[in-house]
Amino acid sequence: MSKWAMLTLVFNYSKETKLMKSIAIIGASGYTGAQITSLINADSNLTVQGLYVSENSLDKGRKLADLYPAYSHMAYTLSPLTDEAKQQIVDQADGVVLATEHSVSLELAAWFYKKGLAVFDLSGAYRFADVAQYPKWYGFEHTHPDVLAQAVYGLAEWNAEQVKNTRMIAVPGCYPTASLTALKPLKPFLTDMYPVINAVSGVTGAGRKAQLHTSFCEVSLTPYGVLGHRHQPEIATHLGQEVIFTPHLGNFKRGILATITLQLKPGTTEADVAKAYSVYDNAPIVTVKHNQFPKVDDVVNTPNCHLGWKYDANSGYLVVASAIDNLMKGAASQGLQCIKIHFGV
Repeated sequence: MSKWAMLTLVFNYSKETKLMKSIAIIGASGYTGAQITSLINADSNLTVQGLYVSENSLDKGRKLADLYPAYSHMAYTLSPLTDEAKQQIVDQADGVVLATEHSVSLELAAWFYKKGLAVFDLSGAYRFADVAQYPKWYGFEHTHPDVLAQAVYGLAEWNAEQVKNTRMIAVPGCYPTASLTALKPLKPFLTDMYPVINAVSGVTGAGRKAQLHTSFCEVSLTPYGVLGHRHQPEIATHLGQEVIFTPHLGNFKRGILATITLQLKPGTTEADVAKAYSVYDNAPIVTVKHNQFPKVDDVVNTPNCHLGWKYDANSGYLVVASAIDNLMKGAASQGLQCIKIHFGV
């Protein structure tokens, strides 16, 4: 090898090493935490600093592959989040993913943010700018309004520039991601009539904790949280329009299908709708089809969102369906999008 080739190789290696970002994952034993671990592990520009669970977790000290044999190619161990571990994260990581309960993320996000790390919170603790929303929908007072003021809603296709310029990213919920991706292009054409969102999620949306209503023999298609689900105000806030949102529990593992009925302003044409959805022409993971509707299997185990729409110009009503994987675009892969956007990798 020539001297010039050697210098080029060293330069490129140094450049790649400098660009590689180290990410800690807290709450890595859950479905979402494990999913984003696998995504970060597979990304050549990222490295996993460590996986963490609470000090009281029964999973501490176990290998991730023991919980999820599908990840047997990864040799990570789940460490307890002690004070020493938190300091080690600060010393070694560029960013931290929080796949934790809302009230846990509330405190951890503020602590790591103030230590200078980029925070990617998969909970709902920083999704509302208005502190008054948290007691109503999450059952706690928001104790870190200074950090909340810096938070950006990480709907990746819409807020990329803001995600780049903050270290506090609130990754959206799964139902809101499916709904907002479908609705935001149509905002200029909405009337005062509330869009009606009927959405069905796989049971992984309820988390890994054992619960009677999500056990295999108990699951049956059913609505829940009717006119009172916390994702309704999240959708309304980031759409700028009130909605009626009804979630359903489906008898499948993963995926979301949201079917939305809405009225458009008089004079809106089919060409107007098509032009509105052209905003996604350069969005590689969003596929839009006219008069063709997606199914959950189209997107499961992918980061993609598939949209299908049909418009009746005579009545002014449009139906749009949005399909995502709740653990991927609805959580982990959107978290990865935000990480890559923020760090520019």
